[in-house]
Amino acid sequence: MMYDQTRAQQPAGRTPDPAGRRGPGQEPLLPSNEQDEIIQRLRHALNTFADTPLEALEEAESAYDGATAQLVNALAERRRLLRAGWQDQDPGTQSDELRHALRQYREITQRLLHI
Repeated sequence: MMYDQTRAQQPAGRTPDPAGRRGPGQEPLLPSNEQDEIIQRLRHALNTFADTPLEALEEAESAYDGATAQLVNALAERRRLLRAGWQDQDPGTQSDELRHALRQYREITQRLLHI
């Protein structure tokens, strides 16, 4: 199979998946329930700041620490899944799957750079 330069240069968010499945780069970085919990903790910190500013800052910092830890874990899991999908493939016979994995790496890396 030949290298398709036009297809490889498509914007990350517009690259179609030939199998019709969502790739890891297109899913939320954190599940919505985890996002909601972090948002609730931040709102609580904001709402209590006037009465207890130090506790509010500690709560905000704790929410930040929790969000970063969850994000690191989620990214490590995505990396593990991506690597498992291409690591043992024969490059000559599975170029479409390898190209798909490369696009997924590109998409999630670009998302990280835009945070």
